[in-house]
Amino acid sequence: MPIYEYECQSCGHELEKIQRMSDEHLKDCPGCGKPELRRKVSAAGFRLKGGGWYETDFKKNGKKNVADSGSKATPPCATGSCPATNSD
Repeated sequence: MPIYEYECQSCGHELEKIQRMSDEHLKDCPGCGKPELRRKVSAAGFRLKGGGWYETDFKKNGKKNVADSGSKATPPCATGSCPATNSD
C-alpha cells in the first residue's frame, strides 16, 4: 500500500498515512480538526534494480542499471581479512 502525505491548509500540520489507492482522501486535520487536509504530491521511495522490463524496455543510450554499474566489490575473505570463526 502506498504512503500518502497530507498537509493542512489551515494550520500547516503535516502527516503521512498508509492507505489503499481506493480509500477516500483524508479531510479532517488531526491538529486543528478543520476539514482542510490536502494530499501532497511526492516522489516514490523506491528504485528499480536488476534486470527485467525496466532494464530492457525503458533504458536509453546504453545506460546501465545501478546493479550492473561495473563496480564489483571484492569479498573480504578474498583479501585475507575474513572474520575469525570459532570451531568449537
